[in-house]
Amino acid sequence: MAKKTGEKYQAIINAAVKVIAEHGYHNAQVSKIAREAKVADGTIYLYFENKDDILISLFNEKMGQFVENCKEMSQRASHVSEKLRILIHSHLNLLAEDYDVAIVTQIELRQSNPEVSQGIGEVLKSYFNLIDEVIRQGIEEGVFRSDIDVRLARTMVFGTLDQAVTSWVMKKSKYDLVSLVDPIHNLFLKGLCKE
Repeated sequence: MAKKTGEKYQAIINAAVKVIAEHGYHNAQVSKIAREAKVADGTIYLYFENKDDILISLFNEKMGQFVENCKEMSQRASHVSEKLRILIHSHLNLLAEDYDVAIVTQIELRQSNPEVSQGIGEVLKSYFNLIDEVIRQGIEEGVFRSDIDVRLARTMVFGTLDQAVTSWVMKKSKYDLVSLVDPIHNLFLKGLCKE
């Protein structure tokens, strides 16, 4: 199997996003992805084992880069509330910038099989860990309440962002998703901070 890098690999990933968003995961044949990527059908199998592997790879590629960018940006932030805002903005902005990626992550990925869920687990875990770090830092610095359950707070943060994007996708992006950053940030701060 070819190394998962290079122009053809990226072309296949980008084509997969487009084809899966347009036709749905179950109707996105490898031949359609190959045609969109302008490669031969067999070339796909030099980089990917099967369609599930393509879906796992595109999620890990897109979201993995997102998590790394979030880590870098949040490390530069001086205050925990700024770090929380960076997470919210980055999450909403990433998906607002690429409606096809939003469709794939919010709708198509959820209709896949357990192997796909397992394959994307590491990237999701690293994102959850990043959210946990911000919450723990807020508690340790006395900005957030000390009685907060970190796992429950992470579920609240991720779940809110996830549902905000899903609603936006279902409404066919008829409003500015990024305009929700400040209202969500304020909602979290009022729920997490000491009085």
